[in-house]
Amino acid sequence: MTQPIEAVLIGAGDRGYSAYGPYALAYPGEIRFVAVAEPHDVRRARFAQAHSVPPERRFHTWKDLLAQGQMADAAVICTLDDLHVGPTIAALEAGYDVLLEKPMATTVEDCVRLVQTAERSGRILMLCHVLRYTSFFSTLHDIIASGRLGDIITVEHRENVSFWHAAHSYVRGNWRNSRLSPMILAKCCHDFDILFWNLGAVKRLSSFGSLLHYRAENAPPGAPERCTDGCPHEAECPWFAPRLYLQLIPLMQVARSSRSALERLIATLYLDHPSLTNLARRLIPGLDAALDYREWPISTISEDTSPAARRRALESGPYGRCVYRCDNDVVDHQTVNMELESGASVVLIMQGHSHREGRTIRYDGTRATLLGQFYLTNSEIKIHDHLTGKVEIIRPELGRAGHGGGDEGIMRAFVRALRQGKPDPLTSARASLESHLLAFAAEKARVEGTIVDMDAYRRQVESAA
Repeated sequence: MTQPIEAVLIGAGDRGYSAYGPYALAYPGEIRFVAVAEPHDVRRARFAQAHSVPPERRFHTWKDLLAQGQMADAAVICTLDDLHVGPTIAALEAGYDVLLEKPMATTVEDCVRLVQTAERSGRILMLCHVLRYTSFFSTLHDIIASGRLGDIITVEHRENVSFWHAAHSYVRGNWRNSRLSPMILAKCCHDFDILFWNLGAVKRLSSFGSLLHYRAENAPPGAPERCTDGCPHEAECPWFAPRLYLQLIPLMQVARSSRSALERLIATLYLDHPSLTNLARRLIPGLDAALDYREWPISTISEDTSPAARRRALESGPYGRCVYRCDNDVVDHQTVNMELESGASVVLIMQGHSHREGRTIRYDGTRATLLGQFYLTNSEIKIHDHLTGKVEIIRPELGRAGHGGGDEGIMRAFVRALRQGKPDPLTSARASLESHLLAFAAEKARVEGTIVDMDAYRRQVESAA
């Protein structure tokens, strides 16, 4: 019987604990976590308990863990973005194959260093570009590669970030400040990766965007520093934190992800008819508990996810701040215009004011036009044939795991790569680097108002690393 791959986890926050850890519990014959490094005591203990990690293999820092010598085949690294470089280089040099959460790093020079270290050490470095491992994007890739659309002429790819997600992560949350990383990197390295996978190299690009809305001068009169300080505009403000974190977001997540069709239906009805569903919650025993979602993003505002603890966190923590009174400076909208080596043109649009979270796409080829939408609750591809006028509709299956099944898919591919002793054929560290180069080049173009020649940019950053 084949033994499971043994792995250590560095960083037991939301992605480590909730996205990749569950794969080991669901498929114990494939991978097993034997050690964990996490500075936060509660998170470290939570992961260790779930995976039966003994006390002597629970470490406060990644340095403490790696100082013990190599104790597993692989390291899964899910620290905050600006803490990726140290543990990844040390793990690669210590003999670990590494699965690293995106983005690789927060500077282009460090991204190049990571890839060069992996290539020099002969170890596998695999980035969590999970969209390649979804049914939707693999179907899209196969359609394009088949020639069904003919020669690709133009592409429109939209990353529609919902208004509440933008406020949570990029206004109030960890990714609000460009000193950590630009939003185009943090949010769209996935999208650049898909475009590069489908279409090949970019010849040159330009970019435009700004922080247009989430600014102090846009605060309504009398808005306090915190939503919990008696805001006179709470009834009409979409970002009013107590409503978002105590009511709206939990129900939206149940409506999206619950395994119970009844719970999804009731949560959806609540969003449309709150007074009616409030009555049902009082009359039906257990319904209130069933609709009490406590995972991401609820789990990020407080370790204790009870309603009372959440409210206390909003009164004192970053997620209760008025969206117009935060220290954010990342953009809330950005476009990237690209000319491919093939001559085709591509526009990537990222914006943080969508009613619904998801990606929408359009590929226009010489033989057909493809329209697609990738949401967490449904996905659809339509192919409009130019010759016959017929429309083919494809609805790729959505996995139950995060990112439409991509979180589970990347773990399966990582295990397979380690068993075969070579990188997964679907991607590589060098291929993943290209998406990061595009993101940094786009930010350079936006800030400097320039057009970036990608060949020259690649040579420049490779030589500087």
